[in-house]
Amino acid sequence: MYLCCGDSLFDMFSSPSSDPHGIALDGHVGGSPLNVALGLARMGNHSRFLTRISTDMFGRRIAGFMGANDIDSSPCVATRQNTTLAMIGLKEDNSADYVFYTDGTADCSLVPEDLPAELDPAIRVIHFGSYSTVIEPTASTLALLAAREGETRFVSYDPNLRTMVEPDIDLWRDRVATLSKAASFMKASDEDIAQLGTTPEKFAADAVSSGVEVACVTLGHGGAQAYSADGRHVFVPGIKVDVADTVGAGDTFQAACLHWLGAEGLTRKGGARSADIAAMAGFAVKAAALTCTRRGADLPTLDDIAAFNP
Repeated sequence: MYLCCGDSLFDMFSSPSSDPHGIALDGHVGGSPLNVALGLARMGNHSRFLTRISTDMFGRRIAGFMGANDIDSSPCVATRQNTTLAMIGLKEDNSADYVFYTDGTADCSLVPEDLPAELDPAIRVIHFGSYSTVIEPTASTLALLAAREGETRFVSYDPNLRTMVEPDIDLWRDRVATLSKAASFMKASDEDIAQLGTTPEKFAADAVSSGVEVACVTLGHGGAQAYSADGRHVFVPGIKVDVADTVGAGDTFQAACLHWLGAEGLTRKGGARSADIAAMAGFAVKAAALTCTRRGADLPTLDDIAAFNP
């Protein structure tokens, strides 16, 4: 069983409007950790989600989305606070261009009292990521959960920097250092690493020195690199596809890696050290490439991935 924690929002995709000064919006449920939960569920795993969720019209849609996609929302805490909104346009290369509205919103307001006193023993993996790890009070609450459970459970972490939400790079660096101490698996994009002011090699070395068993760096259309705690390093090239957009590609990579590790029986403390990191990263690159052919965070099923032959 997998538990993902944090961001849950509405992605509002912009498009030309009949009003020359207007913007047409097309809303879809999103949020990096929620996307990972979706990917895990679609790959056939028991997936749970923990966040504060609004009772507003967006929050009700998010709750319905989780139910429709077999994501167990029982750990979620209801609130009247508004839902986070992300406005998304496209840059010239079809990569996503974000603007976030997070002030006092539901998923940014999780407090320690919202945490379960004990987690279901069946939960093997806990995943954290993105802006919910830096926006208070959710950030400290999730850090508390990671520290509490990281001694005995497999923790996954993706910094997934959103500097338009929190521009303080030193704060992001601090959170990366803190959460990597609890993590067994860690992934960051090359863009994340550049913003942190480091290199893929140093990122991986720092992660491993903190106790991370496997660290990955995604390179967009260039593929991915994977590093193991025993010193192995592999590069998996990207797959050329017609890109609809890149929304959810990194989350797909994360979910695919966690699924692969779970399917191999490696989601226990110390288990990922023996992983075939080339096979894991190759599976994840293929899954992420497939997501890039679809609009929005439409993560694939195992059958979709198996049938994908670009």
